[in-house]
Amino acid sequence: MYTHRKDGAQLGVGVNYGLLGDNLPAPDATIGLLKSRNITKARIFDPNPDVLRALEGSNIELVLGVRNEDLQQLASDKNAATSWVANNVVPHFPAVKFRYITAGNESALQFHMRVMGAAFPPSSGAFLDSELEVMGSIVSFLSKNRSPLLANVYPYYTYTNDPVHVRLDYALGTSQHKVVADGLNQYTILLDAMVDAMYAALEKMGGQDVRIVVSESGWPSAGNGDIATLANAQTYVNNLIAHVSSGLGTPRRPGSAMETYVFALFNEDLKPSGTEQNFGLFHPDMTEVYPVSFA
Repeated sequence: MYTHRKDGAQLGVGVNYGLLGDNLPAPDATIGLLKSRNITKARIFDPNPDVLRALEGSNIELVLGVRNEDLQQLASDKNAATSWVANNVVPHFPAVKFRYITAGNESALQFHMRVMGAAFPPSSGAFLDSELEVMGSIVSFLSKNRSPLLANVYPYYTYTNDPVHVRLDYALGTSQHKVVADGLNQYTILLDAMVDAMYAALEKMGGQDVRIVVSESGWPSAGNGDIATLANAQTYVNNLIAHVSSGLGTPRRPGSAMETYVFALFNEDLKPSGTEQNFGLFHPDMTEVYPVSFA
């Protein structure tokens, strides 16, 4: 996923606000919930007009997504792209604080760990050979426009894919001791290692100045035995917020703010059954799935 905005990193954690549920609260009520919980950034996956109207005057910074099915036309037709902005952005600006406009989700432009050919140790991070041409073009574009790369980073999936070699405390961010040593850099938090592997890959492509924004990260509270539990989800998300809010950055980029969006705001019942329905911080009635603090 790439973006179009020329500004620096900011501390702060946002949320992904999805709409794949048949029992979700109205957008006005949802925006009220965000404000009541000190959530100042949000990401939506398509330009839903009701959500955009609810965001007007809220002072919440917005990451606005383009639908996957619209990407091909917008990429190939300048007039279609201009019309999209005129219809979905202009009517709500400046009442809505647009932070980024993103191209696609889980699409060919989505930066996801699956495009990484190497990620351990983090300094060896590199893109798959099959992705080099595409990623080279994207990295060049981002560097030229001083725009960040939005990436989905899920220690949960890294752990579940290899629980023999990946420690749970490392994935949850609770380890009190070094888990991975990579030259002078030492890692106690898997998220940092994953992000730094991406930075290493970007640097190998000439993208030393491209900043990474964590567009999604979360942990399901149910749907996968004793791994996806309320306790683990609460631990991961609260540790994530605390770590990002500290401003410590990562070992490879110390002191660099890591803008992050928690996945997701609500449990959404129209998603596939299992963990996919259980990433939410809140139930559809806006009660907490587990305690979390954005203060």
